[in-house]
Amino acid sequence: MAIVFEKTKGLTDKPFHFCPGCTHGIIHRIIAEVMCEMGILEDTIGVSSVGCTYNNYEYFACDMVQAAHGRAPAVATGIKRVHPENMVFTYQGDGDLASIGAAEILHAAARGEKISVFFVNNAVYGMTSGQMAPTTLLGQVTTTSPFGRDSAVQGFPINVSELLSVLPGAVYIERVSLNNYKNIQAAKRAIAKSFRVQQQGLGFSMVEFLSTCPTNWGKEPVESLRWVESDMMPQYPLGVYKGKDLKV
Repeated sequence: MAIVFEKTKGLTDKPFHFCPGCTHGIIHRIIAEVMCEMGILEDTIGVSSVGCTYNNYEYFACDMVQAAHGRAPAVATGIKRVHPENMVFTYQGDGDLASIGAAEILHAAARGEKISVFFVNNAVYGMTSGQMAPTTLLGQVTTTSPFGRDSAVQGFPINVSELLSVLPGAVYIERVSLNNYKNIQAAKRAIAKSFRVQQQGLGFSMVEFLSTCPTNWGKEPVESLRWVESDMMPQYPLGVYKGKDLKV
């Protein structure tokens, strides 16, 4: 019997620890698939900092490095400059990248560091009990905004893709989603494009993923997928924010 589907060799045999309905596992899989399909698994170094994916060095079959909270872009910068022949990516959540790591990601993009950043936006601090994140929506209830995020008190959500896209060092910025099959395939293409930008030495690239967090949102998995489309996408529209005409 012909094999039509099998586990990617880009992942280890370690079972994921993610909650049911969380789309971190999908992102892991498609990153791993792209590394294998592009033949770069053995030459790739991933960097993770603190968050739901603090231990994804146990999942990816490429070399992985652990960074302090928010510091993955700085660590990735050092690795890429010492090993320019290697592919280097960071995997970061919104609490990590857009809060404590905001200066790190901003300056990595401004310098045009030749790394690929995979940014997971689930609008909440997922690992630490669901506090409000920089990406939390207006009106969204979290453990630290129990009456809903109020712009007069907690400010407005930060649209990271739009923010970084104005920097000359940023070559390719795209926001994708994991809420259905079509969008998952588009997300996989964006990952591959980010790696190709890096292969060609063009500069900084980032793919932002709209992801679910059923546990901290207090929703069932299917309901969470619908919420991504109905509530997150109006605030965070999908699309290419930089590099639409890149020929890579």
